[in-house]
Amino acid sequence: MSATADAVPVGGPSKTKAKTKRLNRFDSPWLNAKFIAGTIMVVSIVLMGLVGQLFWRVELSYPASSPLNLPPPWAPGYGEIRTEAEVEAAKAAVATPTPKANTSLTGGNPFAKKDDAKAGSAAGETATAAKPTPNANPFGFGSPSWEHPMGTESNGRDMLAVLLVGAPRSLWIGLIAASIGMLIGIILGFTAGYMGGWVDAVIRTISDSIIVIPALAVLIVIAAYVRTVSIESMALLLALFAWPAPTRYIRAQVLSMRERGYVNMARISGASSFDIMFKEMMPNMLPYLAASFTGNVSGAILAASSLEALGLGPTRVPTLGMTIFYAIRAAAILRGMWWWWGPPILILIILFSGLFLMNIGLDEIANPRLRGKKKAVAA
Repeated sequence: MSATADAVPVGGPSKTKAKTKRLNRFDSPWLNAKFIAGTIMVVSIVLMGLVGQLFWRVELSYPASSPLNLPPPWAPGYGEIRTEAEVEAAKAAVATPTPKANTSLTGGNPFAKKDDAKAGSAAGETATAAKPTPNANPFGFGSPSWEHPMGTESNGRDMLAVLLVGAPRSLWIGLIAASIGMLIGIILGFTAGYMGGWVDAVIRTISDSIIVIPALAVLIVIAAYVRTVSIESMALLLALFAWPAPTRYIRAQVLSMRERGYVNMARISGASSFDIMFKEMMPNMLPYLAASFTGNVSGAILAASSLEALGLGPTRVPTLGMTIFYAIRAAAILRGMWWWWGPPILILIILFSGLFLMNIGLDEIANPRLRGKKKAVAA
């Protein structure tokens, strides 16, 4: 050890330890930066759907409720004032040139007289082309307006209304499926881990058998035979395969906790198995259960979006996945309609990122070793 390493500061070692020990003002592990950031991202999506519906007409999310193929007026190149001649020139530059049917190879008759009527109509067309047309764009879509700030799509839906309605519905599907899966996983996991014996063997065998089944392939087959898919039925389909993983994880945690001192003291004092599992052990696992729940929500939303992108989701209620499906079916990418498929994908990215940050933050809250390692690295 060097002299600088052994040196004691003037304020004494106790003050130095007090300064390096505290993480924040309240010294609480719940004030985790990742968890707070992820929560803000997810809550912003929820508030966008709940509060936005109070200020915008959600009826515009129905088909044929708005004009077709309107780009957003704030996008570059769509709000400029252009003449009809510029619009036609831009369209002609993009389109494939086709040979004229009545064009003569020799240039025609040079002594033919020009028709005065045709000349007059050509002059009128030139005068009309010189008049500016507001909000015209060279991309072949309709004239944008601020009545549809996010544009519209080929089915006549307002994209802002679709996002305000679809984002909370997609999150709601994940919450329902993950809640059902976690409830089943908690019951089976605690029962298998604490009871042991043949009960543990049966539950472990069933969960291990189901977890290896390709869930997406089975869900595609099941959803293809369901005539009418709603939000609730979609969530129930996803919940069929959302419980084996939580069951295994919770069982492993219970196996390590059932031999601890407070569990043995509760067993000696005559507490029932139900009280030991759900009143003594479960409160100590709440951060871990919350982290597992956020992971299940993310997986359920991903599975629902995958089914909806294949056209197997709810058709009567807008969701983010079904919006992407309609954009793919209408070749929105090839047509340059980025406002149709871009915002739903961006919202899904924000949602997945927020849930991932919440999962990591809850893992650090539940595991003190991660917080200790983080402090050691920071020091």
